[in-house]
Formats: sequence, structure tokens, C-alpha cells
Amino acid sequence: MRLWSITPSYLDPVGLVAVWREALLAQKVLQGLTRGYRNHPQLIRFRRSPDPVLYVGTYLYYIYLEAEHRGYKFDISRIRAYDMGVERIPVTIGQLNYEFRHLLVKLKKRDPEKHREVVAVKSVQPHPLFRAVPGEVEEWEKAKGTRS
Repeated sequence: MRLWSITPSYLDPVGLVAVWREALLAQKVLQGLTRGYRNHPQLIRFRRSPDPVLYVGTYLYYIYLEAEHRGYKFDISRIRAYDMGVERIPVTIGQLNYEFRHLLVKLKKRDPEKHREVVAVKSVQPHPLFRAVPGEVEEWEKAKGTRS
């Protein structure tokens, strides 16, 4: 499961559909409607929020908006709750940069055109639910070699 901290506008079509599906699964997990993925590290920041279901729903809503912008038809009725006015969740600049590099590797292989578009980004922007704060890669990130 990868719930990207970076803006969904950087994602290719495959990535956008994947994050939609994975965030829907995360929503089910946070609602207690599934057994799997209950301890997944990507859910830590949502669990730390004042209302995990509302926050993951808001995360999904921004994915929905990006899909609409591209002319895709995601089913908004699958989002349990959302509120664009919620307080933004902090995410470290180190995490944003780590995810951006991770995405670039994926895009280079599966969508060279999107890679050319995104590789030019100078300042990595967070998903609208998040706000960038100074720091290294987040402690919940499980990838090897991410700490300095």
C-alpha cells in the first residue's frame, strides 16, 4: 500500500487509479471493515489525526478531484466522509523528496512522457491534505536506506 504524500498531479494514470484503490482499502481498514492491513505503517498518520475516517476520506476526495480534472469517472459515493477544511497533516520534506524519487523510478519505466513532465519539478508539492515541514524521511517509512 502506498498512500502518496506528494500531490496526485504527479501521478500517471496507473498511479492515480492505484492510489484511489489503496486509499479506499485504507478507508475500510480505518472503519474496521477488514482484517488485513490493520497495522500497515502508511495508516499511522491517519490514525494520529483527530478523525481517521474523515481524514482518509479527505485524502480520497483530493484524489477524486484530480481524477475529475483528467476526465476520469471515480465514484465519489465510495468516500465515507470528507472535509476540505480539516487541519493539514504535517509531512516532512525528506518524506516528500523520498516519495518523489520513488515515483520518478516508476514513471521512467511505465510512463516516459509523464516522467519527462514531472522530472522538471524543482520543489516537490505535498498532497493537499498534507503540509510540508522540515525533517528527514518519516519514521513509518519502511524502505531501506531512507535515513541519513
